[in-house]
Amino acid sequence: MPVDFQQRAVEGVRGLQPYQPGKPIDEVAREHGLDPASIIKLASNENPLGPSPKAMAAAREALSELARYPDGNAFQLKNALSARFGINTDQITLGNGSNDVLELAARTFAGPGAEVVFSEYAFAVYPIATRAVGASGVAVPARDWGHDLDAMAAAITERTRVIFVANPNNPTGTAVDRDTLVAFLERVPGHIPVVLDEAYCEYMTDPAYPDGLAMLSDYPNLIVARTFSKAWGLAGLRVGYALSSPEIADLMNRVRQPFNVDNVAQAAATAVLEDKDYLAESRRVNEAGRDQLMAGFERLGLTAIPSHGNFVTVDTGRDANAVFEAMLGDGVIVRPLGGYGMPRHLRVSVGLTDENDRCIAALGRALGAAP
Repeated sequence: MPVDFQQRAVEGVRGLQPYQPGKPIDEVAREHGLDPASIIKLASNENPLGPSPKAMAAAREALSELARYPDGNAFQLKNALSARFGINTDQITLGNGSNDVLELAARTFAGPGAEVVFSEYAFAVYPIATRAVGASGVAVPARDWGHDLDAMAAAITERTRVIFVANPNNPTGTAVDRDTLVAFLERVPGHIPVVLDEAYCEYMTDPAYPDGLAMLSDYPNLIVARTFSKAWGLAGLRVGYALSSPEIADLMNRVRQPFNVDNVAQAAATAVLEDKDYLAESRRVNEAGRDQLMAGFERLGLTAIPSHGNFVTVDTGRDANAVFEAMLGDGVIVRPLGGYGMPRHLRVSVGLTDENDRCIAALGRALGAAP
């Protein structure tokens, strides 16, 4: 007799849809009969510079140890993070990308009957991680496409177990300043963990915007999540980390899978932390590219959301999925945001100068073709 596995699955999982990543280059090439080398991908907020030479050298050296399990405690990487950020190694939880540590926070502190608070238009992993552990998500309406922290504080109840705050926010690029964040943290009861997702923090240079690490000593309930996938250029190796109080790190490490960061990833991440020139160039290219995209969108008569990340989200004024499909035929991959409740918007990752120019031109042609 056939088994209905839908009914046997965990309740929260039954209603989930898988996370949809940006379309891969090879898939677009197959679907549209294009040469993969002719396609540019500006869909997944990757670093257009490619990896750091120091990271590449360290990764090649680590390949000789592929038959060995990685260091489960990541001694070298944790010590490198400790030295760079002035925190103790017992405050670190490593993840297979920052997605992993976001899920670890949900698994550690939420469960059936709990509520998890996050913003409308925030990262899709927050509701996925919430429902996967049987908790209920509380999506607080956004303000000007960004977090309304006053409303999020007002949404806290006796059932609240975790709060996610993205700064800068993906996919809108908005950010909250330090004073606003501090005022929010002061309102959150100390027993509720606040996950400050700073995946794009390296791109923020304005001193008015907060450094979550500087707040850890004042707010023991704070968990700062970061990644090597963006400014550090290691998206393909999947390395993320959370910094928190030792008590929270100890709990999250209890549910962390052993060997969740492989030896090649550990070696590359350790090496790139020393490559200050690479980080500086990543920031320079990103700032110039953001300005280039914003100017291009303005020339096309479009409104874009000012961004603090390595992407710009633009209102196409029509069904963005049709524009996206037309751009695919032009060999340009961007990201439609219908799944985020933004059906007219595209998120465009910052590329190199010629890639940005090509994207703007392709967008103009697509706008002429799409209804």
